[in-house]
Amino acid sequence: MTEQIATLGQLLDGAGTNWRVFDIGRHITKLDKKQFLAIEQAQIPYPFSLAGHAWLAIQFWDRKASSEPYVWFLKFPVDEQSKLVCASRDHFANMVIEALGNDLTGAHADGKLDNNPYVFTPNANKLAAFNALLKVLLKQPASQYYEYTQLYFSGKLGFENWQSVAIQGIADFALRLNDGKNQAALQQAWEHLPADVLQPLSAMLEHVEIPPAFSEQLLSYAQHTIAQKDTLALCCALRAMSKAQAQTLTAQLVDSILQSDISTESDVLLTIAGRCFNLLTDAERLHIFMDNCAHHQEIAELFPSIFADLVAIPSVRPHLLGLLRKENRSETLARAIGRLFS
Repeated sequence: MTEQIATLGQLLDGAGTNWRVFDIGRHITKLDKKQFLAIEQAQIPYPFSLAGHAWLAIQFWDRKASSEPYVWFLKFPVDEQSKLVCASRDHFANMVIEALGNDLTGAHADGKLDNNPYVFTPNANKLAAFNALLKVLLKQPASQYYEYTQLYFSGKLGFENWQSVAIQGIADFALRLNDGKNQAALQQAWEHLPADVLQPLSAMLEHVEIPPAFSEQLLSYAQHTIAQKDTLALCCALRAMSKAQAQTLTAQLVDSILQSDISTESDVLLTIAGRCFNLLTDAERLHIFMDNCAHHQEIAELFPSIFADLVAIPSVRPHLLGLLRKENRSETLARAIGRLFS
């Protein structure tokens, strides 16, 4: 590789673009440029690695032109310490220079990277959420589906008539929760929403820092779903609260779940690990959580997969490794940990 370009940041700067980077593997989270540079130089681990990769969305646009921004969705392997495998990033940069030269934004760029091994397409929910977020950041109007979705959540169409509500409309609504009466409408609607709406809606809200008043309502709703053993509705509430401003309320819900009768349900455990991983940096909560995983009836599959997922998250990793050395573990947890290394 040429000496001038050692990082994607340099590649994008050298092409005269403005750019920003998001993690798109877990929550959609903006990475600041200093942090991204340190990740690219393998000085710090990737904070949100998932399935052995860093999943990135890089949005960039020509500084001089007023054209629509471009987005690259990229996945790069990380090593066992969750640090970026720089050789794959270098390989990608070389392929970009070969295909596009120094002009990353012209019309000639369209489709040139379609077969690139590092390019991926996010699932429909993630893509809709990311599109909705970009329109908010760029101060652009929401999609054509937004107004109809607002009408639906206002209750005027009947909550059972959800079939014409588009995923992109739900994403726009969730990412504009503080616009007008959106939040108030959603709070009134929540308990009446069918599962077919709750599921995509919660998949959008997991990228939103919902305000405390909404978290309080969801906490009380979720406590009720625990009593009813309604795991689907509970997982939706948990996802919606996972990035909430009031993390203490989300923690309260997770603690309630871990002490409840549905504390070993696989969907619930997977939702906590996948969406509320930041709460598992508390050593005591992590211990209880992993103990619950060990008591799951399909422990042979669930326990190792959740362990592998969490040990790759740098903020959780030291606490999880600490658990391996802990003395006062249940027999079941000790056996499950033993099986990981046998």
